[in-house]
Amino acid sequence: MTRIQQVQWELEMDYIGHPYYVSGNAIMHALGQQLPHDLHRHLNASHGVFVPGQFGTFPEEHSQSGTRPYLGSGLPDVKSYNDLFLMRQASHSWLLDSRPRDTLNTHDIRVQSGHPALSHETIMGKPDGARKQQQTTKWYINAYLHADRGDVIPLDESTLNGLQFGGKRNYGYGITGLKDTQVVDLEALDYSRLEDGESFILELVTPFVLESEYPNAHDQDVPWWWKEDRRDLREREEKVLEQREVYKLQTVDHGQVVAYEGDRPVETAKSSILRVGSHSKYGFGELRVKPVEPVEPRSDQCQNLEEKTKVTG
Repeated sequence: MTRIQQVQWELEMDYIGHPYYVSGNAIMHALGQQLPHDLHRHLNASHGVFVPGQFGTFPEEHSQSGTRPYLGSGLPDVKSYNDLFLMRQASHSWLLDSRPRDTLNTHDIRVQSGHPALSHETIMGKPDGARKQQQTTKWYINAYLHADRGDVIPLDESTLNGLQFGGKRNYGYGITGLKDTQVVDLEALDYSRLEDGESFILELVTPFVLESEYPNAHDQDVPWWWKEDRRDLREREEKVLEQREVYKLQTVDHGQVVAYEGDRPVETAKSSILRVGSHSKYGFGELRVKPVEPVEPRSDQCQNLEEKTKVTG
């Protein structure tokens, strides 16, 4: 049995740090203040994705359907592989189209002590005559933990509550409260969409480390089954802070989509949930396997159109 512990934290104060996510390294450091070393060293943490606590609708590939109030503020049940990624999309495609998506999909930036900070809430005014004059959207952090020892997961709620992330923590920035947590058995999930697929693509949910200044981390090229020239990949420089030392990482940027040339999509999907490559312990290298829907041949489309025309005629 391979288990992960999903965690949803609510931001209670503005966050000063990486603008795209809370790194797994930051989450590991925060947990290190709560756990004995013997437990902490067996933990692995994903990057934390920022999620707006708004109304949403489950996408077609999810095991559930329909619209839910404040879908982003909790953790829906996970029954299939695709369910794992609902709250791990930077685009938040589950947001309702009837809502101001461009605004709700972006953090407010407030300058705090000379530093740009991601606001812990978004306050929007409403038209005159509305029942309420403003609407407040709270922001959450979605992450998950796993361990290489069976008795570590799940962590107690008391351990997960009140963690702080980012800079200026002495001044109260980046403090969170535990909103929700649940344990998921990866072996028990439904992978039928991958089993039935014929061709696949890979989406980088978090950056993949290519080169690293971090001690004892071997440089690693992109996996062989990407079949991509590195010059064609969008790269980004990341940094890891350890004991006040800054180490540079060269990564393939998150959000990139590449072709999958392997022949074991289910096995690749399972291993990629736990991440692959350098610094996977700290959230890097999370991949999502997606089946590519076959395109209907043009001749068949024309034939279907002709048949529909005959019926309606």
